[in-house]
Amino acid sequence: MQHDQVGPPRGRRLPTWRRESLRTTLWFLPAVLVAAAACGFVLSYALDQAVYRGDLALPWWIRTGGADAGRQVLIGIAAAVITVVGVVFSITILALTLASQQFGPRMLRNFIRDVGTQVTLGAFVATFVYALLALGSITNGPRGEFVPHISITVALALMLGDQLVLIYFIHHIAKSIQLPEVIAGIAADLGRAIDAELPLGAGGPPALDDQQVVDGLADQIREQGVRVPAPTSGYLQFVGYAELAAIAGDADAVILLAHRPGHFVVAGRTLATVYPREAAGRVAQALGRAHVTGPHRTLIQDPVFAIDQLVEIAIRALSPAVNDTFTALTCIDWLCDGLCKISGRRLAEGVYRDRAGRVRLIEAGPSYARMVNRAFDKIRQAGRGMPAVAIRQVDALARVMEYTADPDRRAVLLRQADMILRSVEEAVPEDEDRALVRARYGEVVAASGR
Repeated sequence: MQHDQVGPPRGRRLPTWRRESLRTTLWFLPAVLVAAAACGFVLSYALDQAVYRGDLALPWWIRTGGADAGRQVLIGIAAAVITVVGVVFSITILALTLASQQFGPRMLRNFIRDVGTQVTLGAFVATFVYALLALGSITNGPRGEFVPHISITVALALMLGDQLVLIYFIHHIAKSIQLPEVIAGIAADLGRAIDAELPLGAGGPPALDDQQVVDGLADQIREQGVRVPAPTSGYLQFVGYAELAAIAGDADAVILLAHRPGHFVVAGRTLATVYPREAAGRVAQALGRAHVTGPHRTLIQDPVFAIDQLVEIAIRALSPAVNDTFTALTCIDWLCDGLCKISGRRLAEGVYRDRAGRVRLIEAGPSYARMVNRAFDKIRQAGRGMPAVAIRQVDALARVMEYTADPDRRAVLLRQADMILRSVEEAVPEDEDRALVRARYGEVVAASGR
């Protein structure tokens, strides 16, 4: 099926790849908080200067003693805070190491992009910077020693706030490394990615004649167009569909994309095909700019990545070294939830038109079979001979079946149920276990209406 759009594409409401790249760092948010602390000090210093000149009177509760007392307070705050910063960094690195070993290296980005950890680091570093700036402002002036009473009071308040942040951080880190929390967090990311890329009510199916026209145009582009090679290798992280559609309109061309976000692109291989041939030179450079590649996949425009993350945790749990069946069952439950959402929506090949109704961009649409197979194949293979895993997978297929009436999608789900049943018949020696799986398999067949 094709999905026609005029103007900017829908389903692209996730943060841009630039915003996402900043979010998955441990320096950006702390740097923002440090800058905020510096701005706060400029304001408090200006108020302290007004007090020093006699233009402003201090309230009774702001009294921090003389210059020596102020220095001691600020030195104590700075020393204590920087010590805690070292502890927080150590705990963070330990949590990342544990996550890498237990959940897999691809889970590290989920912990690095955690806002709670970034705010904790930023709060302590910002307090340290503020205390140093206040300490440096204590000097001798024409009216005697200048003591920044307001700045010292603010530093004390920041230190008290840091105690609350530290308590929150300990609770947060202890909670975030628990497997159910990690799995539920990835499932929430999957739900948000589905909502962004596959919104509800995204129009009805196109007319058959229109679909045939687009299919014929795609065949013509493949035969007569110019293939534009990819400039760099890497995982495709983001595609600027609106930008490409506008550029194709300016060049009076049609672009047929060869990859979706999440695919691995090899330098020199086909990135897209442009028709007519005369427009390829104008569009080639724009194609490279509109495709962002990197060393890893992201959730932007790629819901399948979250499915792969859940599958990775499940197959690690099913490995003989871990042997944690219940974690695998939890992953299957959340995969079922994601597939239920996907099954109730229309997956369509994107066809983007200009204001005059002419086709300007055709992208490769997501495949329902690919998503279902990614969610079930590896877990079925890793759990071969384990009736509990097979029963939970068949139950999940029965629930997903209820969310789709499309015969092609039901055929995909039945194919998975057939493979699970054959695997159980071959690898499970206990008759009662096989009978349980057959009974569950019958529910899938009944739900499919076959």
